[in-house]
Parts: sequence; C-alpha cells; structure tokens
Amino acid sequence: MNAQEFLGLERVAENEWRFEVSPRLATPARFLFGGCGLASALVALEVASGRPTIWATAQYLSYAMIDTTMTVTTDLAVVGGHVTQARAVATCEGREILTVNAALGTGELSSPTPWVTMPDVPSPDECPVRVMPTRFDTSIFNYVETRIAIGRPLEELDGTIGEPVSALWARVPGHLEPSAATLAIFGDFVSGGFSQPMGRFVRGRSLDNTIRIASLVPSEWVLCEIHMHALSAGFGQGTAFMWSRNGTLLATASQSIVAKIWEAPSS
Repeated sequence: MNAQEFLGLERVAENEWRFEVSPRLATPARFLFGGCGLASALVALEVASGRPTIWATAQYLSYAMIDTTMTVTTDLAVVGGHVTQARAVATCEGREILTVNAALGTGELSSPTPWVTMPDVPSPDECPVRVMPTRFDTSIFNYVETRIAIGRPLEELDGTIGEPVSALWARVPGHLEPSAATLAIFGDFVSGGFSQPMGRFVRGRSLDNTIRIASLVPSEWVLCEIHMHALSAGFGQGTAFMWSRNGTLLATASQSIVAKIWEAPSS
C-alpha cells in the first residue's frame, strides 16, 4: 500500500483529485486528520509537477467530517528549471478546508555527513505498543501502528510534569517506502506531544502543519522524535525529526496547535 492508496485518492481531472473522509483518515472527533489533508495535497502536487516535495505547509481553515467527499485542486504557480512553486486547495461541500503551499524539485549539492543524529532508542520490536483509549477506535489511530520509544504510556499520565521530548516508532502496515505524503501524516503526531510534559492527556488541534523533506530512503518504521517548545494561552508549538531505522534523517515537521485537556467522557 502506498500513500495514495491509503488515502483513497483518485484523479478526476488534470488538476483535480477526490477522496472520501473514511474513519482511517479521521481524528477521534470524526473529522479529517490534518496530516492526511496535507498528504493528499502532496500526492496531487507531486503528480502534477512531476517533481518530489522539498517543502510544504498547510493552513487548516475548517473541518471535513467522516463520510464527506474532499476535492483537492492543484495550481502550478511557477515552474522553474529546478523548482516548481505550487499550491493546492482542499474543499468539502463548498467550504475551503485547507490550503497548501509547496516547493517541489531536485538539485545537486549534498552534505557528505549528517549535521544532526538520531537519538539512541530501542528498536520497534523492543518498544511497547502505544495503547489508545477505546473511544479512539474509529480513527486513524486504528490504522497507523505506533510504539513508544521515549516517553510514558497514556495510562501513566498522572499529572506529574514530564519531559518535553518524546519519540514514537510509526508505520503504515504494508507501506515500506516513506513518501512525503506518509511523513506528512506522521508529522501530525506533534499535536499529541503536549501530554508528555504536561503529564495529562492533552488534545491538540492543528492550526498549521509544515514538512521539510531531507532524504527519502526505504524504511518500514519511522522514528518520530517530538520536541515541544511552548504552551501559552491555549496555543503551543512543537517540531519533529523523522528518522529511518538506520539513522537517516527523512524529514522535519513543525506545527502550531490549539491545546486543551482531554476530559474523559462521563459514564
């Protein structure tokens, strides 16, 4: 399964794509998971431009609920010799849900050595599965497998202040080669990173989601190393480094997030 298949994205015109907001693309609140929205735009823009993603950012404007249809329209604003500057707009039932701006292309200059290094963590097989609450069962968390490499399980969040750095191994079962679209989905895990330093289950809603691609190499598992920076007046920021199993930096992601304590529903 590749990212386009996971999203259920179909091309219906030269610059237009569509997909259904199914439970596997949704948040526990039953609307489109932000990373899936950005991922759909990246698939469409890469096909339209014939070039790989360098950088992309999404601004989230509204919600698309489960069982609705999303339309993604692409516009190649400037096509240069090495870089295409482009945008995509995703709409649902006449409403603009998100806008994506992106640069796509390739160059020649590369560094002979990495400038950042992957943290020393156990392999995915040695890390515990991240167990989500049952109320999350009809959401993307049932379709993306995650294991805790750094941090506390959700059931151990007792209000004790923790560290701002956490890490998750993540994979889409059957998807062996990371793409910009897949990494955009994993990058949206930043919005859940507040729970570790706060010591409580914090719900994060993305205002934006930016991804920068470093190097795409085959790796079934991706390590998402999440750094939370600040939380003030209900808004916070964080970043993620995404690594292959052999320590190659695949991408970085960053987000601005609306954060609230997630209260358990009363029985």
